[in-house]
Amino acid sequence: MKNTPLTEKHTALGAKMAEFAGYNMPISYTTITDEHHAVRKALGVFDVSHMGEFIVRGKDATAFLQSATSNDVSKLLPGDIQYSCMPNKKGGIVDDLLVYRLDDAPEMTTEGEHSYMLVVNASNETKDWRWLKRLSRSFDVKMQNISAKTGLIAIQGPKAVEALKKLTDLDLGAIKYYSFKRGRFAGCNNVIVSATGYTGSGGFEIYAKNKDLVKIWDKVFKVGEKFGIKPCGLGARDTLRLEMGYCLYGNDIDDKTSPLEAGLGWITKLNKTADFPSKERFLKQKAAGVKRRLVGFTLDERRVPRHGYEIESRRGAKIGIVTSGTHSPTLDKPIGTGYVSAKHAEPGTKIMVVAGGKKLEAVVCKLPFLDPTALVNT
Repeated sequence: MKNTPLTEKHTALGAKMAEFAGYNMPISYTTITDEHHAVRKALGVFDVSHMGEFIVRGKDATAFLQSATSNDVSKLLPGDIQYSCMPNKKGGIVDDLLVYRLDDAPEMTTEGEHSYMLVVNASNETKDWRWLKRLSRSFDVKMQNISAKTGLIAIQGPKAVEALKKLTDLDLGAIKYYSFKRGRFAGCNNVIVSATGYTGSGGFEIYAKNKDLVKIWDKVFKVGEKFGIKPCGLGARDTLRLEMGYCLYGNDIDDKTSPLEAGLGWITKLNKTADFPSKERFLKQKAAGVKRRLVGFTLDERRVPRHGYEIESRRGAKIGIVTSGTHSPTLDKPIGTGYVSAKHAEPGTKIMVVAGGKKLEAVVCKLPFLDPTALVNT
């Protein structure tokens, strides 16, 4: 089991630690609920150094990523970020990922080259690397796996700009959602400050060298103290992302789920000229209509729906399966996501979640489950 550059910090703070994607990661420091509310209303910090980062550069870098990912990479300008996925050849998803258009990076050495950073899920790092290497064989590109030397923290919450502005000359307020700037942060050079995160509450993700991460962590907590900053674990990260209806690879999407079924048609650009794996399958699927959809649902009972629970219609017919479930700290009720047959996917449809010998009544709803911007100062 691997440690991150911040593992000693987590243990010193008394975090509950557990294995996740091969890393020793903090699950919580106090309670998941407290950490969740800190992010929604103020400021929380996550160690996400377990994520994978790849550099792709070369004259064919754009063409290569157009052929490997579902979104339209050609739309990216330097400083832009794009959420995307890598479809496999059977209509499923190898992984979902972020694509950063760099071009000003030190890795760029030849005029006319483009360079990108791909941020992939920790559990899929090896699989993704092998997949991309196979796809890259007919392109003039160079790839570098920088995961082992790259640290990453996510500083999330509505107080992020105000708290962090003392740590950098970068204009944090001018960094638009899904864009980034590179510069000096917390006394460290060549840091990427990215207006991304998987909580829905705003903030930044900070990419730095492993050796700089402890220094950055300490300075972030010093300036964040008066804003009620809290360290947060993977438990709160999961409740926060689920309230926003964000997919988790391995739960909501995998190598057997279609992005169209998962509500990711918006990152699956079937009209771009470049071919990518399963593009023809997705075109046919879109024309015919998907047979199942990923939906959100709420329960009035207190029992939490779990991954793998079956979903039935009110008449007892099996119509789907739960992919994610939790007790929402914000709504104070159980919420979940799952795949159901298309005719049962309309918001307001009543369904039954089979939890052991008990059937729990649930109602399909629109995603996300809430608007986190409405929670600030309430």
